[in-house]
Amino acid sequence: MTGPALNLQSDHMKRKTGQDRNITRNWRPATQAVRGGTARSEWGETSEAMFLTSGYAYDCAGDAAARFSGDQEGMTYSRLQNPTVEMLEQRIALMEGADACRATASGMAAMTAALLCQLEAGDHIVAGRALFGSCRWLTDTLLPKFGISATNVDARDPQAFIDAVRPETKLFFFETPANPTMDIVDLKAVCDIAKERGLTTVVDNAFATSALQRPMEFGADVVAYSATKMMDGQGRVLAGAICGSETFINDVLLPFHRNTGPTLSAFNAWVVLKGLETLDLRIRRQSENSLKVGSFLEKRVPRILHPGLASHPQHALAMQQMAACGSIFSFEVEGRTQAHALLDALELIDISNNIGDSRSLMTHPASTTHSGVAEEKRIEMGISEGMLRFNVGLEDADDLIEDLDRALEKAGL
Repeated sequence: MTGPALNLQSDHMKRKTGQDRNITRNWRPATQAVRGGTARSEWGETSEAMFLTSGYAYDCAGDAAARFSGDQEGMTYSRLQNPTVEMLEQRIALMEGADACRATASGMAAMTAALLCQLEAGDHIVAGRALFGSCRWLTDTLLPKFGISATNVDARDPQAFIDAVRPETKLFFFETPANPTMDIVDLKAVCDIAKERGLTTVVDNAFATSALQRPMEFGADVVAYSATKMMDGQGRVLAGAICGSETFINDVLLPFHRNTGPTLSAFNAWVVLKGLETLDLRIRRQSENSLKVGSFLEKRVPRILHPGLASHPQHALAMQQMAACGSIFSFEVEGRTQAHALLDALELIDISNNIGDSRSLMTHPASTTHSGVAEEKRIEMGISEGMLRFNVGLEDADDLIEDLDRALEKAGL
């Protein structure tokens, strides 16, 4: 982990709070989501404590020196360690099946750090063409400024990764399901390709989370998250996370994180800890709602991209890799004008570019999340002017269907 655990009252308390990793790792994911990583102070609180502090005091100057040299366990500064943030990191790592985790201030801080910490000028990466707009900006704009080149490929085809590899290639970077095209990447096939060539795989797993899909079980090296999404699940705070081996987190990522400072606040960490307690319940209910609503829309719109429906070209693969379909899917209508008309006709569903929320949200990617991507690249990614991305929430699915039915009629569908 990234710092010492809280001082616990006794070995019994250590067991009760889940800090004994031999016990904790045997817990099932739903239990880990509620109790994993929990540490209690001498007060014995049942809910995780929120430590709102920037720094820490020492008993003597020698202790301060020993902390900074690494000869003494303890915390030095909340850019490096914080008890509340550390509880979140341990919990996410346990849920992911990873050795370690580092939390960040946002999902994009996680994606940026996961890439830049292991790349340098002259390196090359292979990335999925269908990426979140800001992730595509990383590969197309930011990395080239540092002399790092990227080739974007159709990640649905494992052979495309093989064909794009160069002698200077260092890693593969992709999302599955992809945002917003819902492309599914064959995790095992692509991770095997990377391992055969000594490359690192970085997987954005924000749409599924570890509750539905654990990429490391298929051979992924690094899994990155926008914890803003399903992990918080109620649209309250920004957060991110990066999971990997102890060596990657402490030797590769930590120096970058320590010195650039994409630090998650203790308050936001505490909120996400509370969100994780209900993640399994929420994402499975939202998956059920998503499937019901998607089945309705399939009969009304020209095209739907929903991994839970048999009509999705990669439905079988998605269901092999995921425990459920997730809350998010996309569909297409006839161009931007009709897409905006449908959005404007919604009464219950909110127009919002967030996802993972317990509320149902819909957005038009071409004019919001991917508006910064050049039109020709949006077309290459598969994002049409008529595409709408839908995050299905926890409302009654029949209410959502009635709202959609009214809006579709008003939009001429």
